[in-house]
Amino acid sequence: MVKQPLLEVKNLVTQFRSDNELFKAVNDVSFTLHKGETIGIVGESGSGKSVTSLSVMRLIPNPPGKITSGEIIYHAKNNGIVDLVKISDENMRQYRGSEIAMIFQEPMTSLNPVITCGDQVMEAILLHQSISKQEAREKTIKLFEEVQLPNPALILDRYPHQLSGGQKQRVMIAMAMSCQPNVLIADEPTTALDVTVQKTIIELMKKLQVTYNMGIVFITHDLGVIAELADNVMVMYKGKVVEQGPVFEIFSNPKHPYTKSLLACRPPLDKRIKRLPVVSDFMTRNQNGEIIELDNKLSNAINNMVITKEERENKHTELYRNSKILELKNVKTWYPAAKTLFGKVVSYSKAVDDVSFDVYEGETLGLVGESGCGKTTLGRTILKLTPAIDGQILYKGNNILTIKEKDFREHRKDMQIIFQDPYSSLNPRLKIGDALMEPMKIHGILQKDSQRRDKVYDLLNKVGLEEKHFNRYPHEFSGGQRQRVCIARALALNPKFIICDESVSALDVSVQAQVLNLLNDLKQEFKFTYIFISHDLSVVKFMSDRMVVMQKGKIEEIGDPDDVYMNPKSDYTRRLIDSIPKGNLDDIKASISQKQNYFASLNLPKQ
Repeated sequence: MVKQPLLEVKNLVTQFRSDNELFKAVNDVSFTLHKGETIGIVGESGSGKSVTSLSVMRLIPNPPGKITSGEIIYHAKNNGIVDLVKISDENMRQYRGSEIAMIFQEPMTSLNPVITCGDQVMEAILLHQSISKQEAREKTIKLFEEVQLPNPALILDRYPHQLSGGQKQRVMIAMAMSCQPNVLIADEPTTALDVTVQKTIIELMKKLQVTYNMGIVFITHDLGVIAELADNVMVMYKGKVVEQGPVFEIFSNPKHPYTKSLLACRPPLDKRIKRLPVVSDFMTRNQNGEIIELDNKLSNAINNMVITKEERENKHTELYRNSKILELKNVKTWYPAAKTLFGKVVSYSKAVDDVSFDVYEGETLGLVGESGCGKTTLGRTILKLTPAIDGQILYKGNNILTIKEKDFREHRKDMQIIFQDPYSSLNPRLKIGDALMEPMKIHGILQKDSQRRDKVYDLLNKVGLEEKHFNRYPHEFSGGQRQRVCIARALALNPKFIICDESVSALDVSVQAQVLNLLNDLKQEFKFTYIFISHDLSVVKFMSDRMVVMQKGKIEEIGDPDDVYMNPKSDYTRRLIDSIPKGNLDDIKASISQKQNYFASLNLPKQ
């Protein structure tokens, strides 16, 4: 059966002007999307994948950006063919939203915080369809049911901040699906979501695609997600397409060194390795900027980096001879959930509920679970950033919960945190050099600013940045670089104990590998103790000596990460493991077969 094209992008070039220079963010990109097909676009930040999608939607801000050449041929619902590059902005509004819809990366910033979720979806419906407000309301409730939101009528009147991350993402999908578009562009729709929520979103998009026979452009840096969803894959690097083809072919026989590096950077689940491969292990650039594949036997090197069970057991024997740096005993952090008219609390939200465990000096303890399980609240409670209502937290034998805040200040030098979002945890008005010197001044580290400046230069070098970055502001850095700045800031006070709270969850897989390697290198150099918090079990498994699985404020199980992964004791842990997008060839074959069966059962064109 002949495939029906929906969208043909031909030799697209989109460039931006910066500091009197022109930069091609999208450089000669071409692809074709057919009905019922999903194209996965992968690459690290700055590869041009999001700018490609914004170009298709004609949402490039001009200035500084502009589509300078190429065609975007769209096959409309009325069987007309139009070049989206050439039509006016007014005509583009006829297609944007109604026929070509987009799910943006961050639902919290994409949804209006002062308008209810129902009104925002109804607005999109009323804009493109000639129906009454009551009919739009009924259609919105039906859409919320379709995207599997609980209590659709209730969520209709809720504001975005009242929903979880997965629920907000479902609202965005409902809004995008409100006019039954031909083409759905999903820009990182599962980034920073729990693996269980991510799996639900992927299954939902598969179902909606088959129901409406639409084409999907799915943008992500996670190749595991691409393996679950895509029919074809397009790999982008520095604005160019370096490789594209069927998903099975890309995963089974990648040709380009960049594709090989992306596949290798993901923490493996079937073995433990000492170090994650990074892009520079696979390729470099010559003086002309041309990519050169490095002729190294990396696969053999990776095999040599595998940690055997005997090595792991010997390390554990030595590690757990150390003293306990932290002891948690029956810690509870509860929040008032409901009050009477006179302010008496009648029920509590038990974020952390009777949690006990020990952490040994030099250990990395992984804390994993879904959003709302209490892992971040527990991390903040340990550092006294969130008050506990009961229990004991002993740091080097002292119960920090009973220490007054002014006396606890001395301990704060030893106990640091690396937050999830590096951009919001850095002052946008403060140069990063000053941001790193500030805690040293507060705690009296070194005597002079010149000495502190030298220490900052040293810290920047240790985290892979340069001295020239000292006078730059946070917005001048990439996400991975900002995370390195936050790591340097945590190191500034020479701490002994660091909590990493989702510190790599929003990073590209290639940058994530670099940061994880950096954290391990710094641990070896400075003899840190980590609590590593993440919803990504594969990352926790790579980083941790022991793993704690949390659900609803309680510990589900605790043990060696390999043992927990291979033989989970609880159904909850098993569900977390089953939800991980593994990207192996058997799963890809099964996904392709499942999709073909769907099309066959609905008598739709088979891809």
